[in-house]
Amino acid sequence: MSLHSKLFDEESILESAIDKEGLDDFGEAPFREPLRVLLESYAAAPIHDLGAKILRGSVVRSLTNRLRAEHWFRTHPAIAQEVIEAPIVVVGMMRSGTTLVQRLLASDPRHHCTMGWEALEPAPRPGVAPDDPDPRIADADAREEMTRRFAPEYFSIHPSYARQAEEEIMFLADAFLSHVPEASCDVPEYRAWIDAQDFMPAYRHLHRMLQLLQWEKKRRGQRRDRWVLKTPAHLGYLDELLATFPDAHVVHMHRDPVRTIPSGASLNACLWRMHADDVDPHEVGRQWIRRMSWTHRRGIETRRRRADEPNRFTDVRFEEAVSDPLRQIERIYERIGIELTAEARSAMEDWLAADSERKLEKHHYTPEDFGLRSEQIREEFSDDVLASSQE
Repeated sequence: MSLHSKLFDEESILESAIDKEGLDDFGEAPFREPLRVLLESYAAAPIHDLGAKILRGSVVRSLTNRLRAEHWFRTHPAIAQEVIEAPIVVVGMMRSGTTLVQRLLASDPRHHCTMGWEALEPAPRPGVAPDDPDPRIADADAREEMTRRFAPEYFSIHPSYARQAEEEIMFLADAFLSHVPEASCDVPEYRAWIDAQDFMPAYRHLHRMLQLLQWEKKRRGQRRDRWVLKTPAHLGYLDELLATFPDAHVVHMHRDPVRTIPSGASLNACLWRMHADDVDPHEVGRQWIRRMSWTHRRGIETRRRRADEPNRFTDVRFEEAVSDPLRQIERIYERIGIELTAEARSAMEDWLAADSERKLEKHHYTPEDFGLRSEQIREEFSDDVLASSQE
């Protein structure tokens, strides 16, 4: 028996979620197999006791989110009729400018996005109407402040704000099909298992959560034209993404991988150290470059198969997004066929001004910190013409 087998017992965790919410309908069954594989991997992972409790709590949170969502879909059938129309989806390797472009696009008052406080708790708590004052917001504010105080390294690498646009990877994690666990600790069994899995159940769950959020937003008087989505991991699942959102437009960010790969490894090493005492940064580096190579190649393969859909994608270089961000937004809008209005431009300029005033610690890293070489990284990603041309 592994050290944390009892803590990650499946039935015990399911019961904890049921007891916490007073609900017992988890919805579609496909989540049970990935949940089981994940729990077995967590139980065998080299993590300390506090890390095990934190990760167990994240699984219970995912299950309570499912319980709440099923409750609202069951009691309000109109939610399932919500149409998620023509979203803009920002993808690209982590640290390639995806957050910058997503938050600029989300500043347009015509666009919906997942706010930070919605990402961790997409469904209202039972008994709280969507248009009532929402306790989820204050709780998310408190979580943000705790992260700033007690995990400043993590916050400086990946700042997440309760009241700003956030990526929707947690909705995939709530389906127990995502790369979140391997970013958190060493789980080789789960990591290998998901590579062979059909991710459509996770993308169907993502779609349902957007339907729920859109219904909630309408109840609060927020009616918008389209969604802005962003998750770097979508790059490896473009086929699933476009099967779920067939009218989506994809913004593909590109940056020199010698910059992005060590930065992503640095973030993962920070997360591993939150959950384990003995973390080998070289192992983190090995796993991260393999995952990013896997993700990148799948994305490139999909792009090649869809070469006859040039208006489906807009490619954006990181350097150009940083040096002239609004020009890149103009390019995206031109490709989609929508106007960058004066109101939208003003809102984006305001966001850029506010963002420039935020003071975050700089984090420093090199490929060698993670057992990697610049030449090795460039060779691994040499088929990304846009990225390699930036050297």
